[in-house]
Amino acid sequence: MATAVRRRQFLLHSAGITGATALGAGGLSACSAETGTPLKLLVASYDKSVGSSIGDQWDKLIATFEKAHPDIRVALERVPFAKLDETLARRVKDGDAPDIAQSNLFAPYAEDGKLYGADDLFDIRTEGDFIRSYAEAGMVNRVQYGLPFLASTPRLFYNKALFKQARVKAPRSWAELRAAAEALKALGVDTPYGLQLGPESAEDEALAWLLADGGGYAALTGYDFASASNIATLAWLRDNLVARGLAGKDPSKLTRTDAYAQFLRGDIGMLIAHPVLMGAADQAKFPYAHAPFPKKLGGAAPPVGLNDWLMAFRHNGRREQCGTFLGYLYGRKSALAYGGGQSALPVTSSASAALRKDPGQRALWDFIDQMPQARFQPTNLASWPQVRTAVRQHVGEAVARGGDPRAVLKSLDAAAAQAEL
Repeated sequence: MATAVRRRQFLLHSAGITGATALGAGGLSACSAETGTPLKLLVASYDKSVGSSIGDQWDKLIATFEKAHPDIRVALERVPFAKLDETLARRVKDGDAPDIAQSNLFAPYAEDGKLYGADDLFDIRTEGDFIRSYAEAGMVNRVQYGLPFLASTPRLFYNKALFKQARVKAPRSWAELRAAAEALKALGVDTPYGLQLGPESAEDEALAWLLADGGGYAALTGYDFASASNIATLAWLRDNLVARGLAGKDPSKLTRTDAYAQFLRGDIGMLIAHPVLMGAADQAKFPYAHAPFPKKLGGAAPPVGLNDWLMAFRHNGRREQCGTFLGYLYGRKSALAYGGGQSALPVTSSASAALRKDPGQRALWDFIDQMPQARFQPTNLASWPQVRTAVRQHVGEAVARGGDPRAVLKSLDAAAAQAEL
């Protein structure tokens, strides 16, 4: 979990975010019960090294909401991000669930009947305004329980100066990506392609490649790691990038945080990255550009969707008050005010459309345009947190020199089956 915290600190600090940006696609606040008891709100706090105080912006958001709804009071609790999921699980187990919480997962609570669905909280207009791909990722049994928060999609970032020197362009297929990597290696670039299969975000990097050739982690019937497409994809990475020395010394140890830092030093020629990297690159006056991550045979691959989740608990019976606040937060005006920026993208269609029309946000347009095509990790499966750990620990072994993609993927299927039990 420590690596995830460092990644988050790097991303937020590098972007130089303001609090409004930090609240991203779905900040939150609290609601109060009819008795006047303030609604309990549990959110993540971040180390002071992040820079801007997210906590101050929560306070501002709550104050704005309470002014508009004086009958609803807020009780905000901040928990260090590294302890957020653990703290929430303990509170729920002890019968002390908050009314609204931020978390990395929602499916276990939804399956236990502990959450309100989106149709319990929002009017039809607001519920229908969520970008469909993100709404569907938050569903369990076709009901949306997870509300997307701090959303993003990645693209292929590359060093324009190195690409110009190597006389290559943004790759539009895997063959072109390999050719560009070989040209960069000939220039002496340490890591032509930054294959981020370290313990911090291996599941994101691996999924991006699997999606680019029609694969993924799950099918309609559940987990499906050892598919023919997935095996072929990891074998391609092993033989065409890792074995040729085009992906650095050991991709299984390369974390997202380190990859971003190496890219900004010129040690990595290209990598999959989220829009937050633009903030750090702009500050450093670094020559970069980005393009869609390519499918194997050409064209733009479906991007990986990334976000945290908000959820509203049934425990205290405050559906109406929670709905009032969340409706305010995800309403057309607030969703734009508290969503968008290089740390996160807005998750409602109306806010995205408004940002898309703003020339001052032109740098984000490509990222916004690809959000409807985003594909997600199987976060709607309660076992995914356990299975994700196995992916982080072992997927890098499949692409190592002499690695066996089929064996590794079969072991992940076995781990998933055990987790499902």
